[in-house]
Amino acid sequence: MEHRLHNPILPGFYPDPSICRVGEDFYLVCSSFELCPGIPLFHSRDLQHWEQLCYVMTPENGFHVEKNCGNGGVMAPTIRYHDGTFYLINCNFGDRGNFIVTAKNPVGPWSEPHWLDDVPGIDASIFFDENGECIIMGTAQNWPDGKGGLRQGIWAAKYDIEHFRMASEPHALWGGAMAGVASPESPHIYHIGKYYYLLIAEGGTEQYHSATIARSESVFGPYESCKANPILTMRHLGQRAAIQNAGHADLIDLPDGSWYAVFLASRLIGGESKNLGRETFIVPVRWELDWPLFTPDTGKVEWEYDFPESLPWTELPEKPLRDDFRNGLGLDWCFWGKPYEQFWETGKDGLSLRCLPQALADPLQPMSMEVSHSEENFVSFVARRRLQPHCRFTARLRFTPEKAESAGIAVVQAMNHQIHLQLARENGQTVLQL
Repeated sequence: MEHRLHNPILPGFYPDPSICRVGEDFYLVCSSFELCPGIPLFHSRDLQHWEQLCYVMTPENGFHVEKNCGNGGVMAPTIRYHDGTFYLINCNFGDRGNFIVTAKNPVGPWSEPHWLDDVPGIDASIFFDENGECIIMGTAQNWPDGKGGLRQGIWAAKYDIEHFRMASEPHALWGGAMAGVASPESPHIYHIGKYYYLLIAEGGTEQYHSATIARSESVFGPYESCKANPILTMRHLGQRAAIQNAGHADLIDLPDGSWYAVFLASRLIGGESKNLGRETFIVPVRWELDWPLFTPDTGKVEWEYDFPESLPWTELPEKPLRDDFRNGLGLDWCFWGKPYEQFWETGKDGLSLRCLPQALADPLQPMSMEVSHSEENFVSFVARRRLQPHCRFTARLRFTPEKAESAGIAVVQAMNHQIHLQLARENGQTVLQL
C-alpha cells in the first residue's frame, strides 16, 4: 500500500505548532490556552503518526492558568534543542508572562519556569546559531508606522541562555510583508546557507491568516521581504474553502536534506463553522532561488501529499474507544483552569466528579492581560478534544441532583457556545435537560 501524508496530522484543538528534530526523532508542541495541564508534547518518527509523550506545563512544575475567557493562558510556544537540552519558550497570559522551561529528556521532568521579566511583548522565540550564540525574538509595539508612531512588529536581541537574561538591546527587524498588515507575530529565525530567514505569521488568526518570510545575511538585518509573500495562506480561496485560517508555521529539515513545514489551519464544517478549532497541518517545502516554496505545484494546502520515502512509516497502536478510568486520567484528558481542589476521583467505579459552585458556561468576555492569580477560576469539568467533524460519544451517569446542581455531558466550543445534556432539579423533580 502506498503511504501518504494526510492532513491534519494532529486533528482537533492543537494550534500553533512548533517542531524540532533530534537525530531521527521529531518533537512537536502546541498551544493549550486555558487547559491544564498545558502545552502537549508529541513525538514522531515519520511526521504522520504522533504519540503524546507528556504535557510540558503541569501543576508539578509551577503551572498556573485560569478558566477565564477561553482564549487566554498559554499560546504560541517554540521548542528548540541545543547541546543536549530541550528549551521551550512561551508566554503565559494567566501568570507572569514570558518564560522558558528546560528538560534533558522530552518526557520530562521539565523545569519550573524561568520568568523572563526583561523580555517584552508576546510570542517570544529563540534561535541557536552554529556558533552557539542564542538569539531571542518576539512581537511588540515597537515598529515605526511611517507616521511618527509605532505599530506591532518583530524584534530580536542577543540572549544569555545560561542566566536567562537579555544580552543586548532589542533590534527592530521587520514589520511584516504588507504595509499596515494586521498582527505580524510568532517569529522564528533559521540560518540556512548564507541567509538568516525570519518566518512570521500575519493577517490575524482567522480567514486572512498567513505565513510570510524575509531574509538577511545578518541575524539583525536588514531583512528583505520575499516577493512571493505570503508563502502560505488559504485566504485567496474565500470563506467556502474546506481548509481555512492557514498560518503560524515552523520549518523542519529531514535527515535526507528535504524540508517540510507544520502550521495551523481549520477544517470548515457544514460550509460555515470551525468547531474543531485550529489543528496542526503539514506541507512539503522546496527551495528555489534561496527562498522556501511551500506546497509546491499547487500553492494551496492539500489534504494529502507524497510520503517522504526517507522516513520509516511508523504506525501507532489504536487507542481504545472506551475509557473506564481504572488507571486514572490519561494524557487525553485535561481540565479547564488549574484545579486547586481535588474534585475528581478515578478507580474501579470509573470517574467521580464533585459539584462545584463555579459555572461551566459564562457570558463571553475579552481576554485580559491582567493577572488575578485566583485559585477559584476552574470548573468541575474533565475534557478531551473532539478530533473529527462527526463523532458519537456516550457516558453512563449516576447522579441525583440537589437544589441547583446539574451534571452530564457538555460539548464546549467557547464560553458562550456550549451544549449541555444534563440531569438537574426542576420543580422538585429530577429531569433530563438539553
